[in-house]
Amino acid sequence: MRLRNIPGSREAIAASEYVVHEDVMREKKGCWGEVFGNDSPLYLEIGMGKGRFITELALRHPDRNYVGIEKYSSVLLRALEKRSENPQLTNLLFLRMEAEELTDVFGEGEVAGIYLNFSDPWPKDRHAKRRLPSREFLARYDRVLAPCGRVEFKTDNRTLFEFALAEAEAAGWTVQQCTFDLHHDEQMMQGNIMTEYEERFSSQGNPICKLVLSRG
Repeated sequence: MRLRNIPGSREAIAASEYVVHEDVMREKKGCWGEVFGNDSPLYLEIGMGKGRFITELALRHPDRNYVGIEKYSSVLLRALEKRSENPQLTNLLFLRMEAEELTDVFGEGEVAGIYLNFSDPWPKDRHAKRRLPSREFLARYDRVLAPCGRVEFKTDNRTLFEFALAEAEAAGWTVQQCTFDLHHDEQMMQGNIMTEYEERFSSQGNPICKLVLSRG
């Protein structure tokens, strides 16, 4: 789906106090506690879309720091608008960057958890390594996650979900939790925060799959 460009989105992002810009974020690799001014655990959402999920997480867990990563300016702008509705939040910041750059920005063992929600399926086989639950990305997550860190992945795309399971096994990760129908799994639904896509797809009758991974 082609994203509609919003005029002025790049300028708004450049001027936002809620965005950590490239000249700063690479300097803070391994020192993100300095950015937030505390030593709370750090969580990432990669491909956060309009920011509903991570904003709600930050509201529920003020004792954690959150960074939302999004590469599209027009989408990130919507997350900034949502963020501005909650000025009391001091534990949520955003990055406009490619997910491939993750290890350039975060240090070894610096991240407590990673969320992947309704990621681009990149359906063509030649693009498999671009999929966020691919073994190539799992290797990146492995470098930045703390020893007990976890990756949580949600999607309505059954093919992508099965791909994620196969990639996790091939890469030697452990499946802590798994469901092919999240909204009918009482245990895994505890504390669930619905994204915009999740609300839309589930209302259409599409089952939501969820996977929780840890290393080794």
